[in-house]
Amino acid sequence: MLTFFTTAKAFEGHSGVIQKNALQSWKRLHPEVEVILFGDDAGAAEVSVALGLRHEAHVERHPSGMKYLNYMFGRAQSIAQHACLCYCNCDIILMTDFWKAFEKEAGRREQFLMIGRRWDTDITEPIDFGDEAWAAKVRKAALITNVLQATHFVDFFVFRKGLYDEVPPMVVGRSYWDHWLVWKALNRGARVVDATRFMMAVHQNHGYGYHPQGKRGTNEDELARRNIELAGGRQHLRTLIHSTHRITRDGRIRGTPFRKLFENDRVLGWRQTAVEKTFPIRDRPGLRRQHLARLWTKLNFQFLRTGIAD
Repeated sequence: MLTFFTTAKAFEGHSGVIQKNALQSWKRLHPEVEVILFGDDAGAAEVSVALGLRHEAHVERHPSGMKYLNYMFGRAQSIAQHACLCYCNCDIILMTDFWKAFEKEAGRREQFLMIGRRWDTDITEPIDFGDEAWAAKVRKAALITNVLQATHFVDFFVFRKGLYDEVPPMVVGRSYWDHWLVWKALNRGARVVDATRFMMAVHQNHGYGYHPQGKRGTNEDELARRNIELAGGRQHLRTLIHSTHRITRDGRIRGTPFRKLFENDRVLGWRQTAVEKTFPIRDRPGLRRQHLARLWTKLNFQFLRTGIAD
């Protein structure tokens, strides 16, 4: 069984809408799912009562007010009801394909980390979870938008207690702590499993108005640089291309020993250049990007109808 833990911004405006959407989607995965919400942010106590969450109002913070990752990971592993945990950003909607992926990994004895890419989608209203088709509608919206983020965006981390026995005092709300979590799992010899092909994690798009420099600031400011330093430098940062295994679309688990050789930024850059240089050739048989995008969307809709769906 699984315990989620997370932290949130104030439950106000659009942030409040998408955070409640995410939390409710997790609660519906299984009757025994536990969700721990850290922080005394506005509305957190009320939402915890309304949704049946465990509220941990206290969380240690950097002088800037940003929350420390190490406190949440340490506290969650000590109080969680279940042996497996998932730290998930509080804007991610998860559906039953996530649960099926989790069951595949949790059934193994060895230590593991399950991660995956996210699908960015505009969701501005509360989801009607009383509608039996809510998950199919969310999935369809994500497929229409068709924005599967790059491999360096990691938003959920499923692991067994004890994997993260020591975590540096990095802060969430800035970059690079997620990449350190992947490195740490690899460094401890855990299986790092990419579930992207088997499941869909839907990221509800939002702004970065909380930082004067927007998204760029969360990657480059003093706190972001501090996260890199606490991680031990960039040599201790890893992403999805460093996974040791992946779950295939049909549910098989396969090793990925050469993935980092073929999906690194340099190779992907060469592929993009090749795509751009061959526009005139591919235009004749109708293989330009927009045609391929439409074909991809059709294939994904077919997967929605015939594959692992809610």
